[in-house]
Amino acid sequence: MIALTLLVSAVTGGAEAQSFIPEARAGGKLLLTGGVSSIEGSGGGGIATWATVTGYGEEDGIGANVHATFVDLPDYQFRTAGFAVGLWDRVELSAARQAFDTGAAGALLGLGQGFTFTQDVIGVKVRLTGDAVYDQDRWAPQIAVGVQHKTNDQGAVIAAVGGQDDQGTEFYIAASKLFLAQSVLVSGTVRLTNANQTGLLGFGGDANDDREAQFEGSVGWLLSRNLVVGAEYRTKPDNLSFAAEDDWFDVYAAYAINKHLSVTAAWADLGSIATFDDQRGLYVSLQAGF
Repeated sequence: MIALTLLVSAVTGGAEAQSFIPEARAGGKLLLTGGVSSIEGSGGGGIATWATVTGYGEEDGIGANVHATFVDLPDYQFRTAGFAVGLWDRVELSAARQAFDTGAAGALLGLGQGFTFTQDVIGVKVRLTGDAVYDQDRWAPQIAVGVQHKTNDQGAVIAAVGGQDDQGTEFYIAASKLFLAQSVLVSGTVRLTNANQTGLLGFGGDANDDREAQFEGSVGWLLSRNLVVGAEYRTKPDNLSFAAEDDWFDVYAAYAINKHLSVTAAWADLGSIATFDDQRGLYVSLQAGF
């Protein structure tokens, strides 16, 4: 790409040549268009994966970020940290480690005060077609497919509560579109999974062991080039007979200080978790990268 730019500059002149180079190549992606880091480490919203590729690298570049997320609930705490790399705006590689701290509820559940489930998530996402931002002359969204493999470190406890496995692989297809004229972003994902509480309580259960299609949806309104507010919804399977599992919902605001640092805050409703109802609280995530 550098060689091409120099060649065009030699023929037409530097200032004139620059006008022929799309912003995606000359200056990188627009702020927030790669999304923030989801709880599983992939690019998207907080609880929903998008079709976009993480980072600000364009089609001839590389983008990357690290993130840390904290969710404070009435009876639990959830923490995750990880990194993701976007290659040529085509492929995304991600990894995250999640910790689910049961706090005082752990003692009531017979696990012990502060008992913590830990889960590692490795993901790959590939953009198939479209451009969520620059295809403004088309209604077609950007579409991507992905796979995430999750490994939990508490196999014995998972088996005791009826879970079938302490590791599982999920597959998804996502479609995302930014309508610049309306400053609205819409994204939807279908995930094939049998995860209990996204895998924190294992995979499959005594009530159901099959993978089922679940939906993740996001909508965002860009109040400015730096700030987007919106909501997300995520459905989840109900595999364990000892505890019903609710869908997740959040209302969020994400602010990009610049292309290297952003912060996301949300009010999240995670419903009932392991017999403890009304798990609602503050979600905060910090992302740094390029």
